Amino acid sequence: MSMFKWDVVDPAPGEAVAPHQRLAWGKTVGLGAQHVVAMFGATFVFPIVMGLDPNLAIMFSGLCTILFLLIVSNKVPSYLGTSASFVASVAAIRALDEGNDSSYVTGAILVGGLVLAAIGVIVHFGGSRLIHRLLPPAVTGAVVMLIGFNLAPVVAGIYWPQDQWVALLTATFMVCAAVLLPGFWSRIAVFLALIFGYLLSWVFDAIFGMINTALPGQNLDENGVAQPFEHDRLWAWDSIGDASWIGLPSGQLADGIDVVHGPSFSLTAILLVLPGVIALVAENTGHVKAVAEMTGEDLDPYMGRAIGADGLATALASSFGGSPTTTYAENIGVMGATRVYSTAAYYVAAVVAILLGLCPKFGAIVNATPGGVLGGITVVLYGMIGLVGAKIWVENHVDFGNPINMVGLAGGLIAGIGGVTLTFGDDFELGGIALGTIMVIVYFHLVKGRAGDGTGTVTRHLSHPDYDEGVDDIASKGNPDTR
Repeated sequence: MSMFKWDVVDPAPGEAVAPHQRLAWGKTVGLGAQHVVAMFGATFVFPIVMGLDPNLAIMFSGLCTILFLLIVSNKVPSYLGTSASFVASVAAIRALDEGNDSSYVTGAILVGGLVLAAIGVIVHFGGSRLIHRLLPPAVTGAVVMLIGFNLAPVVAGIYWPQDQWVALLTATFMVCAAVLLPGFWSRIAVFLALIFGYLLSWVFDAIFGMINTALPGQNLDENGVAQPFEHDRLWAWDSIGDASWIGLPSGQLADGIDVVHGPSFSLTAILLVLPGVIALVAENTGHVKAVAEMTGEDLDPYMGRAIGADGLATALASSFGGSPTTTYAENIGVMGATRVYSTAAYYVAAVVAILLGLCPKFGAIVNATPGGVLGGITVVLYGMIGLVGAKIWVENHVDFGNPINMVGLAGGLIAGIGGVTLTFGDDFELGGIALGTIMVIVYFHLVKGRAGDGTGTVTRHLSHPDYDEGVDDIASKGNPDTR
């Protein structure tokens, strides 16, 4: 059967629609639009905070979703939106020196995408157990956690100070929307928070007038540092009227690099993004398992394809200046709510995203998002990224009474989150996320399986005050991968 021929069904209420099936085209288009709304907020917020173009990111999210579906033979219904796994790495690259502009950012991400694609090939032919041995849940959770929490200074130093009250109120709204709103509305909390922040900024401009804060890239002093000046919260709104309705993404990024540009390469920048690859391996693996559980189909044979497809999609997008991609949990949530797993709906969503990417006026609206609004959204999003690491630990029952986990991960976490650096000569520096990830992996495997009798009593008593030395020691030794 052709990949582009779906069985048309009219299911009874509550009955599932399989990936190879579809509803009537009218309903399928409606579902596709719903998938666009679900992925919308994060897909264009993350390019903004990475200093890349949201219009280009939206367009490539559609192109890359089609590429992904083709590689997995329409067996794994998923949407590829902008990945958050490289956000902290990009912030670190931009902080290196003035020479590391957006082309080095996309060059490093391109290499990360190719590495992810290679891992996908290994998993496809060798099985996923190889990945699980090198990156057990204890290690993966630690890497994801340090990626998220490493972003805290970005919020505190760039976005939040631009308008602290709009940021606080936007964050409060997003928390409430994500938890208190029903079903589908809670899954688009980022999008709703963006609208709320926009409206709040407009109201504050009307009531309180201009605000005196610094904006990135504006009113620079002789040292290139942004200085405070009076401006409207919606100071970039005038640019929307000048933007055309139809056209390819164009113009320049904040650092003067063209929106559509070729990559440049730096070893330091590349090393900084590689930890994000670990997060993407874990993310894609979890998403494929989630879809398999929802659809009731065995998708293990497509695990390697899915990982590799995401890697190729990331490499493709970054080759033209676009943002990295990943399979989106938001869209998996939509499938869970509707029980419609049809890949036809994802093709519709992809086409809609491509059309949005070809609308410069839409991009101008996104680029005009006030910094305070981004501050409120990112303070929640970045924290959620970090807590996903803790979620991995909890779901896999990682025991921190075991010294292999407690001590083996501790140093890498502090080095990565705290920004510890190692300098080699005059030209090379390893620090932050890259150094933390290396320390987590090396320290964990250095001590794994080598603990002597009676070791770890202190760490076990810290996490288990009622620790029974004889019983718990036996239980710990019976868990060879330390979860």
